[in-house]
Amino acid sequence: MIDPCELFVIVKQTETSLCFVPCAGFSLLSLFESTSVHPLQNKMYLKDGYSLLLKHRKSSPPLLLPTRPTPSPHHPSPLRESHVAHALRREPDATRALHHFHHVANALNFTHTPLTYAIIIHKLSRASQNDAVHYLLHHMKLHRIPCSEDTFICVLASHKLAGLPDRALKTFYRIREFGCHPTVKIYNHLLDALLCHDAPTGKGFRMLGAVYENMKGEGLQPNVFTYNVLLKGLCLNGKVDAACKLLVEMSKRGCVPDEVSYTTVVNAVCRFGSVEEAKEVVGRFRVENVVSVYNALICGLCREGRVGEVFALMGEMVGKGVDPNVVSYSSVINSLADVGEVELGLAVFGLMVRRGCRPNVHTFSSLMKGCFLGGRVREGVGLWRVMVREGVRPNVVACNTLLYGLCCSGNVAEALEFCDSMERDGFCRPNVTSYSTLVHGFARSGDLQGASGVWNRMVDCGVRPNVVAYTSMVDVLCRNSMFDRACRLIESMAADGCPPTVVTFNTFVKGLCHGGRVRWAKRVVDQMQKSGCLPDIRTYNELLDGLFSVDEVREACELMRELEERKVEMNSVTYNTVMYGFSSHGMQEWVLQVLGRMFVNGVKPDDITVNIVIYAYSKLGKVRTAIQLLDKITERKEFCPDIIAHTSLLWGICNWLDIEEAVVYLNKMLNNGIFPNVATWNVLVRGLFNKLGHMGPIRILDDILGNG
Repeated sequence: MIDPCELFVIVKQTETSLCFVPCAGFSLLSLFESTSVHPLQNKMYLKDGYSLLLKHRKSSPPLLLPTRPTPSPHHPSPLRESHVAHALRREPDATRALHHFHHVANALNFTHTPLTYAIIIHKLSRASQNDAVHYLLHHMKLHRIPCSEDTFICVLASHKLAGLPDRALKTFYRIREFGCHPTVKIYNHLLDALLCHDAPTGKGFRMLGAVYENMKGEGLQPNVFTYNVLLKGLCLNGKVDAACKLLVEMSKRGCVPDEVSYTTVVNAVCRFGSVEEAKEVVGRFRVENVVSVYNALICGLCREGRVGEVFALMGEMVGKGVDPNVVSYSSVINSLADVGEVELGLAVFGLMVRRGCRPNVHTFSSLMKGCFLGGRVREGVGLWRVMVREGVRPNVVACNTLLYGLCCSGNVAEALEFCDSMERDGFCRPNVTSYSTLVHGFARSGDLQGASGVWNRMVDCGVRPNVVAYTSMVDVLCRNSMFDRACRLIESMAADGCPPTVVTFNTFVKGLCHGGRVRWAKRVVDQMQKSGCLPDIRTYNELLDGLFSVDEVREACELMRELEERKVEMNSVTYNTVMYGFSSHGMQEWVLQVLGRMFVNGVKPDDITVNIVIYAYSKLGKVRTAIQLLDKITERKEFCPDIIAHTSLLWGICNWLDIEEAVVYLNKMLNNGIFPNVATWNVLVRGLFNKLGHMGPIRILDDILGNG
């Protein structure tokens, strides 16, 4: 119940436009040229009668702030500022601290001071409670309590954490209303907030130059932090030449660039240019002995896949007396993990430890990722245990890496149990990646109840589902033939601020085609084209496969012709899908025609292509051609023909050539280390029975097995 003596007021922010006027002096506006950019609650029912309710995040209620009642002369405040400040600092939970802040003002008649406001705003800012911070700032204004420099910086930081650069700018514009005056430090944090969560060509970036000019217009001299933020903005936008010019300008103005300045620029040159250009920049500015600059070059080489050169560069570092640090080693290990070189990554890890460089959570996360990508789940889990035993505190990336590994190996129940322990054991709180990984894991196994349970838990925790979670839910709904529900979920995505991508539509199209709803899948593809989410080649591959599966060969041919007329770039999957479709309908001549088109269009065949073509030649009786083709492929080692291709060829030999030749070819397979499976033996036995009667096959098989 609310005490009727308490009064509550809701403070509402007013929208204010802002215009900066450039001042005289050095201008950065030319460097920062503007670029144009410009709930669902759906009840579902499972097959077995289970109720499914997909929840969606609800908007937060407005924050109610109590007004400060006039202290009664008969009840003087027994509290001192130091006591309240100490209590607020000791409370680790920001929400409870805010409750205590209100309680002492209303129940104990304490008059809050600039210090107590500063403490609670700082605590709320770190907890990302942006609305509460904003309203408390206005509360200070109502009661004419001046806002200090540090407190105002906390307000800007809260806007930065919330990804609200526009709000940070509007708040700064009214800075004098809050009894505070602009300083270089405040300007620096404003510039940084404008870049946070802002696309390189977004509004925040476009305002950097204007804010900088406004700062100089107030007579404030930029320091190295100011320039570093400007360099960061330019580099994020790919304006590397402008960033290099700004480095020169810094030195001319007596503000010597520091390690952060050079590293920012070198990293950008590596990303938008090449490592050779970055080395040239390093030589031009003579910053060869800075470990962070070397790390930027190492990352650049790793991105380009030039891992061999990385080791030479690290040797050069050691030769110049620059010891590689944990960032150097972790970058190399991460790059090796991405290309599947887990053994080499472990060797680098061992070298790192021997040289006395202690691995951090990023090192372990990279090694775990490499193990999981290589299917070495037990080793990945073992690395997690080593990390915890060594006292390295896991972060959310490390936790999500372990979740990914467990889900990919089919241990979804274990992954769910680990997710429960993440917050309980003090590692970290699960984020949207954690939940979407679990939803995807359940979806892969077709477990609708498990996926829905994680979805609802995610929403209950206030985490907004991302496109991965939505797409995974669409997948699992289609696997359970709940196509209407999947369609409604896709329709709700845009309303929830997460518009469907081509991957989402492809998942839906695939589910419809596998469920025999090809007509519906065609309508979805047409809808994609009208809605601006253009289908890609995977969309058409799924649709072609669906058309062949329901015997719509003519429509599949028309779609293929349409793709060629529109000059859609087709890949090997497209041609394999069409060839397999023709082959499964007994149209082997058409298979060879499509193969010819595939070569003409410069698309390289793969192992699946070989299997389909060998089968087509065998069905058409062109067994000699099939033998020559398979022998040539084996000799050139372009592909690795599997047992499917050899079984098809044996079928052709048994049916069109001599049985003895089939036996010879079988021996050749065995000598080459290709061992028959059940289908191979079935083909061979049928052929032998058809040609030799009942006793011949047994004798010949005895000879083969005896020789083998």
